[in-house]
Amino acid sequence: MNKLQVLFIFAALGSSLGIAQEPTLKPTDNFVAEGIPPLRASIADEVRRYTEARGASFADWHPTKREMLIGTRFGNSNQIHWLKSPSGARTQVTFFSEPVAGATFEPKDGKYFVFSKDAGGNEFGQLFRYDVMDGAVTLLTDGGRSQNGAGRWSNKKDRMVFSSTRRNGADRDLWLIDPAMGRSSEKLVLENKGGGWGALDWSPDDSKLLVGESISVNKSNLYLFDIASGKKQLMTPGDELISYQGGEFSKDGKKIFLTCDQGSEFQRLCEMDLETGAIKPLVTDLEWDVDSFTLSPDGKQIVFEVNEAGASSLFLYEVETGKRTRVQGLPQGVVALGDWHHNSQEFAVTINSARSTSDIYSVKSASGEVTRWTESELGGLIADQLVEPKLIRWKSFDDLSVSGFYYPAPSRFQGKRPVIIQIHGGPEGQSGPSFQGRNNYFLNELGVALILPNVRGSTGFGKTFVQLDNGLKRLDSVKDIGALLDWISKQEELDSNRIMVTGGSYGGYMTLACAVEYNQRIRCALDVVGISHFGTFLKNTESYRRDLRRVEYGDERIPEIASFFEKMAPLNNAGKITKPLFVVQGGNDPRVPLSEAEQMVAKVKSNGGPIWYLMAKDEGHGFRKKNNADFQFYATVEFVRKYLVE
Repeated sequence: MNKLQVLFIFAALGSSLGIAQEPTLKPTDNFVAEGIPPLRASIADEVRRYTEARGASFADWHPTKREMLIGTRFGNSNQIHWLKSPSGARTQVTFFSEPVAGATFEPKDGKYFVFSKDAGGNEFGQLFRYDVMDGAVTLLTDGGRSQNGAGRWSNKKDRMVFSSTRRNGADRDLWLIDPAMGRSSEKLVLENKGGGWGALDWSPDDSKLLVGESISVNKSNLYLFDIASGKKQLMTPGDELISYQGGEFSKDGKKIFLTCDQGSEFQRLCEMDLETGAIKPLVTDLEWDVDSFTLSPDGKQIVFEVNEAGASSLFLYEVETGKRTRVQGLPQGVVALGDWHHNSQEFAVTINSARSTSDIYSVKSASGEVTRWTESELGGLIADQLVEPKLIRWKSFDDLSVSGFYYPAPSRFQGKRPVIIQIHGGPEGQSGPSFQGRNNYFLNELGVALILPNVRGSTGFGKTFVQLDNGLKRLDSVKDIGALLDWISKQEELDSNRIMVTGGSYGGYMTLACAVEYNQRIRCALDVVGISHFGTFLKNTESYRRDLRRVEYGDERIPEIASFFEKMAPLNNAGKITKPLFVVQGGNDPRVPLSEAEQMVAKVKSNGGPIWYLMAKDEGHGFRKKNNADFQFYATVEFVRKYLVE
């Protein structure tokens, strides 16, 4: 069994009688495990079909053929595969112990592709070139503690621009490279201040770059950067809180297409006149965010994705006429918009739904023909037996309407059902009606209901809603969970005496905060890579993201904020936690450092209540390797059985 050793443990009495107890699973040296009792070896077989599902994600089209690169997993981690036809064989082309993130073909002939890979989940992604002819892999970046963003090809297809923190580890600069020549062709072209910078597009003549600066979820800027002169021109002046997302030049170079929330609660598809700077909304009647868009290579069509309370809808927009058409024939779910094929006739999407893990489809814009490219395995699960969620709403303490997705336990389970509340990270994130993977075990086998709330601060519900938890209002989002507990108590089929709260990253903070505030109303809590004290978190998180997080959480250098952090920190209120707590952490996490988990575990131990701790030395912000994720799941199942279900 990969990375797990089966250890046979004999009790003294059983040994003397010649009777062995059931074998147990022992974590390898890769883990630090504390407080977790021996896990039954049989659990691996009990849950196996819930751990074997795999998804697929679109990476890039081949430049001359109707073929694509995709990401999927057949071994222990996601790798790049070549798919030469719809429903064809997924031919693996990268073979690393670490997951590979994304890939982009050399856009002339497809002789090589560029991909990204980090080490041990540290998120210091490095760029590599994979040569199709011989499979040789060449490092393109410095290989050190720098974070290097995905590259974007010039229109002449002779060079790539990418972002990197190489200069000082904190500021994200722009670099040019010809990947065919390797590192000898690298050139630093734009030094920036801050970690939120990236190149969005090249002008049609490749003389300029459209550059984005992200300041917060509510504020960003766009610049035009002249490569030859080094001049950077701000295109979005003013102090108003406006978020500009994406950005692509029109074919004639006179406009850029983008989304922004200027004059609106929601991100709208817009165009900017580059001569005047005037912004014109192209779509005004959709009261939801346009989450993403992409312009066809010939500049004639835009496909854009609308977030409707967490679910996705796609539309085609004709640039010349303004005609808009809803894309039909795709499964309902959460869409990740891919690229147009170079022929401008077809675009790719990745779709995830409650009954299907992520799969890749393409749509021909003229005919509307939909093609399914992958049908990823569910690991033995039956799609039509998986639970579909319901959209629910409840009123919070201040009469604010809050929503979420409720996955009820199957009807064959009798009596009031226990509940798992799973809170998303971010906090600028959103839960949607997506595939629940391993969570389906709790639904189908244990009869546990699942609720995924979108508390205040979540994206997708307007820019006012996303600001309602900022700074000194942080605990208001925790109160939204308190109101959800009230809602659960009014549901005849749910057991308000058996509730577990869980979440990862910011959702991990919410979990710890709920364990403090609602200790008497929940049975147990499971924190994954969560923040235990915003002050220590901001001190120790990687420098390239510190200022971005201060805008959301508050600046710990301001006395009022520092005092608030001290007062509300789960770490400083850990004495209130008497219910069982399970803490999961990656040893190389650059976002929420290991110290956040270690200090929380040490504090809660003194309470005398049950505390489980699992840390993987070769993981970062969550477990990405299957063997690690499996062991985490085995432990989670036993935790849920022991403290929630029984």
